[in-house]
Amino acid sequence: MRFVLASASPARRALLQAAGVDPEVIVSGVDEDQESGPPGELALILAEHKAQAVAERLALNSATALLEPTVVLGCDSVLERDGVAFGKPASAEEAVARWCDMRGQEGVLHTGHCLIALNHQPAGHRSVSALASATVRFGTPSDTEIDSYVATGEPLHVAGGFTLDRLGGWFVDGIDGDPGTVLGLSLPLLRRLLADLGISVPSLWTQ
Repeated sequence: MRFVLASASPARRALLQAAGVDPEVIVSGVDEDQESGPPGELALILAEHKAQAVAERLALNSATALLEPTVVLGCDSVLERDGVAFGKPASAEEAVARWCDMRGQEGVLHTGHCLIALNHQPAGHRSVSALASATVRFGTPSDTEIDSYVATGEPLHVAGGFTLDRLGGWFVDGIDGDPGTVLGLSLPLLRRLLADLGISVPSLWTQ
């Protein structure tokens, strides 16, 4: 089974690899700023667009490669606070302001998942999608800690301006829900989506 991850996220790739799946990474190129809507809906729409963009590229340019069973996974994460969607900060100044606002507060991290199973005939392609959400309880970093964190550049490359598994983990007090959702990929949800397409998790293991 050829497993394609339509995302450049190192965290998503690492999570899959730790779970026994070695994905082929093909970045979708989808412009995340072109869509709008409620945070959860936005995350799901972007995940679907990313998966569809890569699936179409494979179908057009790699017809022979589709002789091999292929599945494409698209994901997108959006942080929701007070009903407002937050993606990646556009600047260091925005990242600092965001952290000053959310320290000691809570937010909901939504991650959309879209899975597309490809075969020879486009009409036969099957797609399933779903949303996973988890509540994040932020710590209370000092102004100096926030400035130092933002200076690393890490918050500028991730949804919500923070990570759980890297430097940002120092400033997260807790997660209510699946931590994988906050990392950008919920394995329990992915397993259910794979089952909907008739794909067993062990069939994807490479170790």
